[in-house]
Amino acid sequence: MKKILLAEDNKLILETVAHNLIREGYEILKATDGKECLEILEHTKVDLIITDLYMPFINGYEVISHLRDEKNDKTPILVLSAGGAEDNVLKAFELGADDFMIKPFSLMELNVRVRKLLTMKR
Repeated sequence: MKKILLAEDNKLILETVAHNLIREGYEILKATDGKECLEILEHTKVDLIITDLYMPFINGYEVISHLRDEKNDKTPILVLSAGGAEDNVLKAFELGADDFMIKPFSLMELNVRVRKLLTMKR
């Protein structure tokens, strides 16, 4: 069973996405901010990270940067963010995100993108 870490500070989105991915057969770990996300990753290996950009304590940009630059972690990262301005998208990709979806988003499209990222080799 593939393990996905979902980092999202909006509880409704967090629970909706988690429920959807559990139905798809994935094990889900949940973090409500970037600090909690990084703490989970210190102790747990996951197959995919889904993160919001704007979260308390440590934002999604910092999560991506920490994983790619400091940890040399190649785990696929999918960003979900309401901040879909071009500069936000470009910055996320420059830091090492693998995919980006703008909120609101389709759960069916999310499922397709998750499957794609989980089958790609980094």
